Amino acid sequence: MGEIAVGTASWTDRTLLDSGWYPQTADTPEKRLAYYARQFPLVEVDATYYSPPAERTARLWAERTPPGFTFNIKAFSLLTGHPTKVSAIYKDLRPATDKRNLYPDDLPPQAYEEVWTRFLSALDPLVEAGKLGALLFQFPPWFTIRRDNKQYLLEVTRRCAPLRPVFEFRHASWFDGDNATETLDFLREHRLAYVGVDMPQGHRSSVPPVLAATSDLAVVRFHGHSDKWTSRDIHEKFGYRYSKRELADWAPRLRELADQTQQTHVLMNNCYRDYAQVNAQQLQTLLTESD
Repeated sequence: MGEIAVGTASWTDRTLLDSGWYPQTADTPEKRLAYYARQFPLVEVDATYYSPPAERTARLWAERTPPGFTFNIKAFSLLTGHPTKVSAIYKDLRPATDKRNLYPDDLPPQAYEEVWTRFLSALDPLVEAGKLGALLFQFPPWFTIRRDNKQYLLEVTRRCAPLRPVFEFRHASWFDGDNATETLDFLREHRLAYVGVDMPQGHRSSVPPVLAATSDLAVVRFHGHSDKWTSRDIHEKFGYRYSKRELADWAPRLRELADQTQQTHVLMNNCYRDYAQVNAQQLQTLLTESD
């Protein structure tokens, strides 16, 4: 069986700091990250979706964590076709515009290329420290199963090489009927890592909880089952605490997935108060008990 690493999608959320999960002695960003890294081998950085990282920040992450710790980095919103605030784009690359949000086509081609270059190069300290895991490309609900979108997955892979992108879809067309086989066959053919999700169903962005190994790395993200999934308040959207029974039902599925690949990354993204951290610790225990 391949290795399973469990972590969460945040260690700095304000509600987490208020929850009491961190000991009082972990009273600085450096101490909090060090404490987190003693509990888990993996973390996902979601802040890089909203604003591209600085190389200095990546260096601090590398310095403040032990050998073998892994950071998965969420791709900047502009690179996945999401609306991106003008203020989030590098200052010298911002076009003169009255728009509040921009899409890739709103930038001159050279500026768009430079965004890619700077985003990836900022991660060099993590690469050098051997601590960069995967780059999460989570696509918007309008990114449907089309030929040009599948080609974009290949383009992303070429741009990121030798780094490892992983792909999360948010439109059910990728798994409607026979499309499920087409999607997974395409990913396997090109050895692209698929991100399985557990999330609320019945929404435009809903994807069924399919687990599949399409490369030597599999990723599973747990978004919870909040009845306020469409809320603009991220704490309402992700404020769901999994029961022990729910996690116990997932443990054998995760182990079966790990049997088919070399590495499996499991991230709790129900980031409200200490929900993600507690659930991740519970899941780690369940996976160890069933070993």
